[in-house]
Amino acid sequence: MRYLLILLIVLLLCYIAAAAWLYLKQRSLLYFPSPAVETDYEQMTVQNEKEHIHITITNPGESHALLYWGGNGEAVATGAEVFAKALPHYSTYLIDYRGYGRSSGTPTESGIFSDALLIYDTIKAKHQDISLFGRSLGTGVACYVASRRPTDKLVLITPYDSIESVARDRYPIFPLSLLIQDKYDSLRRVSQIKADTIILIAENDTVVPKKHAYILAETFPKDQIRTYEIKGSHHNDIADTAEYSTILKAFLKEKNEQR
Repeated sequence: MRYLLILLIVLLLCYIAAAAWLYLKQRSLLYFPSPAVETDYEQMTVQNEKEHIHITITNPGESHALLYWGGNGEAVATGAEVFAKALPHYSTYLIDYRGYGRSSGTPTESGIFSDALLIYDTIKAKHQDISLFGRSLGTGVACYVASRRPTDKLVLITPYDSIESVARDRYPIFPLSLLIQDKYDSLRRVSQIKADTIILIAENDTVVPKKHAYILAETFPKDQIRTYEIKGSHHNDIADTAEYSTILKAFLKEKNEQR
């Protein structure tokens, strides 16, 4: 009996130590800052909360704007040429998160959300309308802004319902609702999103299992959203498929043809 008690105490201490490690290391497990990338495209910087947030711009001066928040570890400026050629009628703003690329600071949910709203407010007078584009981690940012600001179109690539929900699949034995600081709870914000929305899901996504994207998609009103699962694709190569490009170009082109 004594040995059993000792074993239980040891296991409890190990559990507490693991939970403490998860709590202290959570942001290093969530964020993987990308390096700075040099590009010939136009640049701008927004100052917020003593940090400078770097943005790469393609096709400046267009009436339609697109704000892009990339995936974790993505150097968004590397996609400038693709956006410039694929979406010539959009001024696209490719945003480096705090601590990513040429932006200063340390990434946190509250800081990134604050930056995102300020960037929207900074450019809104320059454009007729603003659409939002998020990929993976960035879908949580795009959903947040769409719930707070008028949004023409909302594009979500390999999205999730919440970071907490995704983490629960990986760490089911821990009380994540108490441990996680940056939850990116997109599911909770759907009722406040009024934009025409599209979700693209990778069939073989092991980074953000596709069930999380479907949970999010099913929360939207059916007449507000279109959902596509790209067969044979994975989390990191979905953008390489022809179907991906065709669907997105058609979706973002619709409003231009109507006006």
